[in-house]
Amino acid sequence: MHLSNEDERQRLTEPRADWRAGFGVLGAAFLFNLGQGVLRPSLPLYLRDAFAANYRMVTLIPVVFGAGKWVANLPTGYLLDRRGRRSLSIVGLLVIAVCDVASIVVVNYVPFLTARGCAGMGWAMFATVATTAMVNRAGGRGRALSRLLMAETLGLLIGSAAGGSVYAHRGPTSPFILEAGCMLMAAAVVGWFGLPAAARPVATTVTSEGRSVRHLVRVPGFVLMCCTNAAVMGIQTGVLVFLFPLYLVERGAVSPQTVGHLIALSVLGRLFALWLAGRTSDRRSRISMLALGLAAFGIVLGTLVVVSGTPLFAVWRLCLGATAGFVAGLPTTIIGDRVDPSLHGIAIAWLRTATDAGMLLGPLVMGPLADAVDLAMPFLMAAIMSCALAWACQRHAVTTS
Repeated sequence: MHLSNEDERQRLTEPRADWRAGFGVLGAAFLFNLGQGVLRPSLPLYLRDAFAANYRMVTLIPVVFGAGKWVANLPTGYLLDRRGRRSLSIVGLLVIAVCDVASIVVVNYVPFLTARGCAGMGWAMFATVATTAMVNRAGGRGRALSRLLMAETLGLLIGSAAGGSVYAHRGPTSPFILEAGCMLMAAAVVGWFGLPAAARPVATTVTSEGRSVRHLVRVPGFVLMCCTNAAVMGIQTGVLVFLFPLYLVERGAVSPQTVGHLIALSVLGRLFALWLAGRTSDRRSRISMLALGLAAFGIVLGTLVVVSGTPLFAVWRLCLGATAGFVAGLPTTIIGDRVDPSLHGIAIAWLRTATDAGMLLGPLVMGPLADAVDLAMPFLMAAIMSCALAWACQRHAVTTS
């Protein structure tokens, strides 16, 4: 028995094509988040200078952007196999680039708000496709998801570090132009290198009923993973992004410059944890690892309220970044393990919809809680939520083992 010439060529070219496609996703994700990182720190400054925006107008931008993501997640998931992954991802990137140009052209706040909402839709299109493409890599799904998250984190880190300087030295519209350029380069990378091919479905046939939400709900752990991702994202946006800097300044007497250094330290912890989780999750029980990570995340959050002094704050911030990074990709990986590959796009779309809902609800819940009770209360509540989810995940691991 031996391979024919055609089979031999296919065997030799498939790894090369898979490598090219994987590089296409990671390269595009890095450029995508590089552009986002450049724009984010300068966007409030642009609103102040261009529209004399008040605080409410500034905080409305991420809400509208998140709403655009929330709206576009599900349609992208259902169109994934019908319109093609490469086409949808390129369209999403081009939509963001067009919205960046439109944001510069418009002279009123409402059209600007509309442009940012449409940019959120483009964001959801690319992110849903990229996540689904990496989830389909069954041989090393944990490592693939970790590499994607690391590429995104590096892009955001570099972009955020450069965003303020770009705004100050190149003009107020330069971050929009730079983000649009990054999106065009990311679209070129996807068009040139392509995306990983879809995995073959495990089931012989997938009926229209099988594509319904009811089918996904019956998948063991699917609802739990959606709730876990939504809660973790709500904690990150509602507590760590908005309230933690205030807590450091008001309770820890930390300077704003030190706050920036502590946030950068958390990013380093996140990168290390993403690498560690990717290496270990393909060899161990992912649901047990998720339970362990959530428990550690909750313990660090709950004990933060008794910490004082910059050195201890640095250690706790590093641990927060590490524990959050450790659990970041596990719910998505677990869903990829348990859902038939033919339904990966729809499953990831529902997961991202739940996650974006948590992103929107987190600040709306944790902010009023801090005003009504105490600034430390959101941290304690987040710790309780994280530990409760850890218990639920561990219980699910025991019952399904």
